[in-house]
Amino acid sequence: MSATRWRALLLTGLIVRLLALPLAGTPDVDVWKTWSYAATENVSTMYGVGGRPPVRGVVSWGTRNTTVNYPPAALYGLWIVGRAYRAIDPAFTDGVALTAAIKVSILLADSAIAWCLFVLVRRWKSDARLAALFYWLNPGAIMNGAVLGYLDPWVGALAMASIVALDRAWFGVGAALLVLAGCTKPQGLLILPVVPILLISRAGGRTVRAAAIAGGTALLTLAVLFAPFARIGALANADQAIRSSLRHDMLSGQAANLWWIVTWVLRASYAAAEMGVWAAWTMTIRILGIARVIELGYPNPRVIGALAAGSLYLWAFWRARRATPVVAIAAGALAVHAYFTLEVQVHENHLHLALPLMAAAAVPLPRLRGPFYLISAVVALNLFLFYGLGRPLPVPPRNFTILDATVVLSFVNVGALVWHARRFAAVTAVERVAEPRVSAAC
Repeated sequence: MSATRWRALLLTGLIVRLLALPLAGTPDVDVWKTWSYAATENVSTMYGVGGRPPVRGVVSWGTRNTTVNYPPAALYGLWIVGRAYRAIDPAFTDGVALTAAIKVSILLADSAIAWCLFVLVRRWKSDARLAALFYWLNPGAIMNGAVLGYLDPWVGALAMASIVALDRAWFGVGAALLVLAGCTKPQGLLILPVVPILLISRAGGRTVRAAAIAGGTALLTLAVLFAPFARIGALANADQAIRSSLRHDMLSGQAANLWWIVTWVLRASYAAAEMGVWAAWTMTIRILGIARVIELGYPNPRVIGALAAGSLYLWAFWRARRATPVVAIAAGALAVHAYFTLEVQVHENHLHLALPLMAAAAVPLPRLRGPFYLISAVVALNLFLFYGLGRPLPVPPRNFTILDATVVLSFVNVGALVWHARRFAAVTAVERVAEPRVSAAC
């Protein structure tokens, strides 16, 4: 690909993102606004302070009141956004400007991901420009960040920067960045097993020393992140707030996955007697609570989901344990895909991290390109079918496929996971000894 064409495509992706800045996004954007305002007042009290049991903090901005359930790195990031916006508008007025301020931080994270892909894949002597474009022009990535305003690109930027650092044997930096990713959103920790694989590959016979550096830096980073909360006695409050996400009572939080199919089957089968068979099986599906499933006498879906996702997760990294770094990254992508498809309580935006990981792997490993294209479409359609282009624009009808289109997409995604796993297995069968060539000039 010529440099001129590449720059033109990069500019196209930038223009699309800039045009999307004024869009209101999902209701989560209002949460980021409230949290960013509260963070500029006092980050350390946002989870609550003290109490037995620990009190749950409530943050307020105007007429909005909400609790906090994200780890502290996300709050520090929103503090930066809030301080930058207050420098422009001390009154912290709601409106398009504040929405754009939130989304500019996401645009910068998207840019960082594309840059990380470029420098990482160039080091392997593969087509670095193509890798960057695989993410920069990806419809799923654009929908997630630029259009709907999720913070997943923050996690992706930190995770990919961690991989770049580890690939260059900067073990302390890589460990610190991965901790920051996990302390922005817990999904960042899904790629944790990539660390020892890259560490062993790049340590050059000094594995113990490299592990000590990485482990020590990770612990230090955690200590720094939580120090403000420890200082005022709010660690228990932070723990309670962050773990609250694990208690969400839903089979699938609008994720097009196995549990959305289960939601459809259960809702339709129980509604058929009242609504009629055709109306029940073609109705628009709503979220179903895990507690209700257990009340009906079925096994606990949390256990089934954890076993299913965990088994594929462990299998992927076991296959990659002696493989090259690019295969380890491919294992990370499969792990994220397995989590999204087989675990319960997953939300519609949680497959995002697979996109940069697959973009990195699919360039030097062409067998993974087909699953990458399909997963990218799944991400984009999952977001679009539930939220369109964001508020207040209309959401597309979901019955144009007769069955709820999100259910059809869920079947496609389950099939995509099977295809992804099969292609990954084929790759690991031939790539275990083929080290990507590293450029000394990088």
